[in-house]
Amino acid sequence: MKKQIAALGLCAAMVVGSATGCSTASSKETEKAPAADTTTAAGGQADTTAAPETEAAKADLKGSLVFAIWDNNLMDYIDQNDMVGKFQEKYPDAEIEVEKIKDDSEYWNAMKMRTSANQLPDVMFNKPFTLSRFKDYLVDLSDLDAAKNNELAAGYAMDGKILGVPMTAGYEYVFYWKDMFKEAGVTVPTTWSEFEQTAQTLQDYYGKENPDFMAIALGAKDEWPDYPYMEFMPALEGGNGQNWNDMAKTDAPFSEGSDINKAYTKVNELFDMNVFGKDPLGMGNDQVTALFAQKKAAILALGDWGLQNIQTGTDDYSELGTFYLPVRNTTDDPFRVIVQGDSFMGVTTHSKNPELAKAFVEWFYSEDWYPGYIGYVTSASSMTNFPKEKDPILAEADALQPDMELVMYDGGGDDFQAIQNEIAFDYKKLGAQMFTEGFDLKTELDTLNTKWAEARTKLGIK
Repeated sequence: MKKQIAALGLCAAMVVGSATGCSTASSKETEKAPAADTTTAAGGQADTTAAPETEAAKADLKGSLVFAIWDNNLMDYIDQNDMVGKFQEKYPDAEIEVEKIKDDSEYWNAMKMRTSANQLPDVMFNKPFTLSRFKDYLVDLSDLDAAKNNELAAGYAMDGKILGVPMTAGYEYVFYWKDMFKEAGVTVPTTWSEFEQTAQTLQDYYGKENPDFMAIALGAKDEWPDYPYMEFMPALEGGNGQNWNDMAKTDAPFSEGSDINKAYTKVNELFDMNVFGKDPLGMGNDQVTALFAQKKAAILALGDWGLQNIQTGTDDYSELGTFYLPVRNTTDDPFRVIVQGDSFMGVTTHSKNPELAKAFVEWFYSEDWYPGYIGYVTSASSMTNFPKEKDPILAEADALQPDMELVMYDGGGDDFQAIQNEIAFDYKKLGAQMFTEGFDLKTELDTLNTKWAEARTKLGIK
């Protein structure tokens, strides 16, 4: 499959919530395995020189590491497969403490406190939008094979340094029922106008017999399920994964002609169509996913993680297919697809054993561990040397668009999130409001422009 990658060189951050009253001791478990020699290297800040050159020298590395995680799937896989013991087969004088923090919210609070206390774990995870938050505390991993073999790591480099190696790659899909499309006489759309026409035809065809039918299942009651449209479409419109960060550099990012204005105009027109059922604000994601699984809806946009939920809700998914959301205007335009790296493993400057920590990262992404893990989870592999065959249902979307252009998505950095918090801009809530009577998009965007400019001035953002 030929893919092109757009919007490289990401720079992002996340405004981490207040850590007041948060105690990491009450929110973690630890998993330790004894080592033959627990002597640790001296020093505070990490030595970022290249790793030892020979395998023998690497095997002689010794010391202790703290590896902090929150991902439940990873936690389960570590417990079931004795990660510590397997690492010690190669590094017998190493000791690893796996620090299990309850969830990502508590994780970021804990990391914020420990940054100030000079006590970050040796190995930590980041999201795309937290890399710049911790960039001064992360070691350059560009010299590692794990980074060189990762298809996304270089795209998220900061100042030429790879500060984290993404564990997985995430894609967004439009799930649909092939037999329902066939019966209604429609095919997979490849442009935005075709997508709208397809939805309307499906609604007209099946809605005659079932007044509760939804051509597109959304679950707007929960608000967040509109993210494929409200969060990702601005980046897809212009092929710019840095869209949110670029918006922070201007006073009127919602003006006519901007990517977000063009994207939200499309979304508003779609949401104003009668293709989401009688009460799109009356049902949440779980309910509409269950209805879609029972073919009470024909289309559902979700990430790759949604496949399992759909399959759980039906005894027969033989007619389930996927395509990518066609945001482009014409078939002559590039077909853009969002991709996100997730769970960026990095080594912190607080590590007293940085070479051992880098060796652990290298091992984690080697044949000794990574193939088993990536086979255990539903997400796509981020490693070129360990490709993972997609589920056949998800692979259908790739087959339909072999020349797609990948847009590496960034969730928005410090400046964007500071403005977002200042004016309470919530794009998912805005999407839900589009379903309400009397909603006027131009008025909303004009108001946002005014608030945005005032916030940039108040916050001193250039």
